[in-house]
Amino acid sequence: MDAPKNAAQHTAMQPAGSTIHPHVVQSLIMKQITLPFTAVFEFHDELNEFLPMSRRGRCNQYLFDKTPSVKDAVEAQGVPHTEVGLITVNHVPIGFGYHCRDTDRFDVYPVNSGVTAEPRVLLRPEPMTCSGFILDVHLGKLARLMRLMGFDTLYRNDYDDPEIVRLSIAENRAVITRDRALLHARVIDYGYCIMSTDATEQLSGVIRRFNLQNSIVPFSRCLACNGKLYPVDKASIITQLEPLTIQFFDTFFRCNDCGKVYWRGSHAEKLEKTVSRFTESESVSEPDK
Repeated sequence: MDAPKNAAQHTAMQPAGSTIHPHVVQSLIMKQITLPFTAVFEFHDELNEFLPMSRRGRCNQYLFDKTPSVKDAVEAQGVPHTEVGLITVNHVPIGFGYHCRDTDRFDVYPVNSGVTAEPRVLLRPEPMTCSGFILDVHLGKLARLMRLMGFDTLYRNDYDDPEIVRLSIAENRAVITRDRALLHARVIDYGYCIMSTDATEQLSGVIRRFNLQNSIVPFSRCLACNGKLYPVDKASIITQLEPLTIQFFDTFFRCNDCGKVYWRGSHAEKLEKTVSRFTESESVSEPDK
């Protein structure tokens, strides 16, 4: 059986630090019980960003009683399950349903890490079949950029967490958020926890995570409501236009949902430069407002 690449390099490392499963913290305080079982976890690559500084880049003890699932153990240490692409126990790949045992050694790798192991164990259905995305209230600028690229993106600044989870399931959408706790919801298979505060960097991360390089259709969605844009005859919307717009522009698009009208206005050059960063072509010819 093949082990993940580089996995053998970590076998001799000793654990430094420990995590206690949350469901036993209170009983420990009340009863002063010593936990009977210990496993060792090492989180690789960008998964370390979810850990306290003192626990990054090293093996760590995980103390537990009973038999928690590895999914619960991973999230108890601060890493959302949606960020995990591969887990091995003693170099054998496992699913989220595996239950921790005393002396187990776990290696946890991020989505798109490039690390492989046999037999292949899927942590979520593949290929991803999500119809679009839903973003939390902190990601308004990212929502606009994703719509600019043509990605089906739900966003409102008054969504609460239960509503986001409900819509993600009802409409089969991947959840993108800055709130890692939101991604702990068991019903969410596909999600992405945003670390950067820069909207352009956030978009780069989304495109990489969900392999969207070949799915970009710029200027095809309404930046305001996410509806699809369609060509519209100038005469049919002329009453909505300012005199100078009527004089200098002839090509228009209208949102099929909210009715907002777009044309290649003063912001077009800036938006085209943004789009060109994520496409092979150097310019974008579609109109924008």
